[in-house]
Amino acid sequence: MKKSIWIWCLLAVGLFFLWNCNNQSQETSSKPNNSSPWLNIHDTVNYVGMAKCAMCHDTIRHTFVHTGMGQSFDTASFEKSAADYHHPIIYDKTVNFYYQAFKSNGSIFMREFRLEGRDTVHNRVEKIDYIVGSGQHTNSHLSSTNGYLYQMPMTFYTQQKKWDLPPGFENGNNSRFSRILNSECISCHNSLPEMDGGSENKFTFMPKGISCERCHGPGELHVHEKLKGVLVDTKKDTDFTIVNPKKLSFDLQVSLCQRCHLQGNAVLKPGKSFFDFRPGMALSDVMSVFLPRYENDPSFIMASHADRMTQSKCFTKSGKLTCITCHNPHVSVKVTGKQAFNDACNSCHTTSNKHLCTKAGITAQSNCVSCHMPRSGTKDIPHVTVHDHYIRKPEAKTKVTGEKRFIGLASINEKNPSALTMAKAYGQFFERFDNGKIQHLDSAFHYLKLVKVRDSEYWKTSVYLNFMKGNFSEVLEAGNRLGVGNWDAWTAYRMGETQHEMGMLSEAVGSLKMAVKRQPRNLEFQNKLAAYLMESQDFASARKTLEWIIQENPKEVQAWNNLGFLLLQSGNGAKAGDCYRKALALDPDYEPLLMNWAGYCLYQGNIPEAKKFISKILKRNPQNEQAKSVLEQLKS
Repeated sequence: MKKSIWIWCLLAVGLFFLWNCNNQSQETSSKPNNSSPWLNIHDTVNYVGMAKCAMCHDTIRHTFVHTGMGQSFDTASFEKSAADYHHPIIYDKTVNFYYQAFKSNGSIFMREFRLEGRDTVHNRVEKIDYIVGSGQHTNSHLSSTNGYLYQMPMTFYTQQKKWDLPPGFENGNNSRFSRILNSECISCHNSLPEMDGGSENKFTFMPKGISCERCHGPGELHVHEKLKGVLVDTKKDTDFTIVNPKKLSFDLQVSLCQRCHLQGNAVLKPGKSFFDFRPGMALSDVMSVFLPRYENDPSFIMASHADRMTQSKCFTKSGKLTCITCHNPHVSVKVTGKQAFNDACNSCHTTSNKHLCTKAGITAQSNCVSCHMPRSGTKDIPHVTVHDHYIRKPEAKTKVTGEKRFIGLASINEKNPSALTMAKAYGQFFERFDNGKIQHLDSAFHYLKLVKVRDSEYWKTSVYLNFMKGNFSEVLEAGNRLGVGNWDAWTAYRMGETQHEMGMLSEAVGSLKMAVKRQPRNLEFQNKLAAYLMESQDFASARKTLEWIIQENPKEVQAWNNLGFLLLQSGNGAKAGDCYRKALALDPDYEPLLMNWAGYCLYQGNIPEAKKFISKILKRNPQNEQAKSVLEQLKS
């Protein structure tokens, strides 16, 4: 009994110190022997979670959880959802799918279906596992299968109370339930999760919203010091165990906000990941972020707050304007009130207490933001309006004439990026952002030629760029110059694909095995390896790989399709048919699957059904030469 009382007393003392950590003054631990004074910037300091922060700072936590950041991400629930479920059906006419969101038995679901007349010929239902977005602008929806995270094909736009396709799913680009959510996406929309390093999108732990440590850095050391009784009077001194953004230098304070409020074409520095940035760092030490510049295009993207602000004279002339000049990150903008923002403006724009705005009827109490940061739509997110953070005098709206012309990529957070970084930036822009326009790839090669030091990063980049351009001999040369021992997962994958294109099947299998070894839970790599193993007549290894994929993620259409083909080749028609049916239930439009199903129908002697599926392929893709050839043979 005495032992239990003694333990409770120790806990009580610890809680007392935590509660008083800002009310007493003792000397903090010594500063680290490096360029940063902040002790928690080191990667040896761990994150502890918001609950630990709330032990001392519950008042701040209580207001923070109602901010956009605090509500950025959570498990799907009726409470989290801002959506209206009375009219939740949308139709994507390009791919001929209907989508419906609905509630059932305490959960939220999404249905994809297709009609032929009054008949439902396809019906797929998936549970919504997570909701992204505070509800101020949108709610987007994610599904998780054994930790593999995917975006779903419906978003609720809260300002217009409207369901529609998510950004990027429009105009024939509907990826349905297969768009992966990787570390780049999640690392800004949420606190830092735990990820399976052998995958692109498998997460082993998922937090519930952006938390304190995204802006203050990991809290392990801070909590440890307070529990030891090492306290700091922060009114007089700086506690270097935890980053206080207000006490960062101007550049580092801007870097902190830019990490997520500067969406763009992010090029990681060698050896860095999207989880490596910590408050107190320069963002340029981890990544360089690029945005395209155009003539005759006044529009901007949603998460461009930092870019737009840095174009403002308030920023360039004052040398002191940062995001927290106007925003209190602990309090929602919904309850901040216009006067708080006016006060930020008036702190500079006054002379002897006289308001400087010359517009008639304007006083110090008028709404500065409504004129100088007007609401506008964005070019990447439909159905929303946001305040333009390019602060300037009101301009008369003029009609933009002339064709939008691409000027180039602008590095937003790094003044003089290297030629190699520029080459990567244009390569990524070509691949991901601008519909594969070849001039961007040409620009990438231009910068690659300017690189003087031809180290491993140079050769990896050469493999990447030449692979996208289809310069297969150059890919092989660059890969050989790099050396097999230096191949990362994606380099090995690209080498394997190139070797296959050049008829080097055994070498391609070896390269894909290396890619899989580097990233064993990259299902794209595993599927490709299985296909090459089948082509190599190594059916046992191919079957083992495909069955592993399906066990890992039973919604992998390609794996079901290939396993069906393999089983049919071995004479197991019944099991092959089961595999094909499961694949068709997931994706009724996957062309290789439709071709295989037609083959299965012929195997069963059902020629009319085979013709039906071949015709279906040609209706969607009249250029499919294999389908045209098979149909001609069937007709004859």
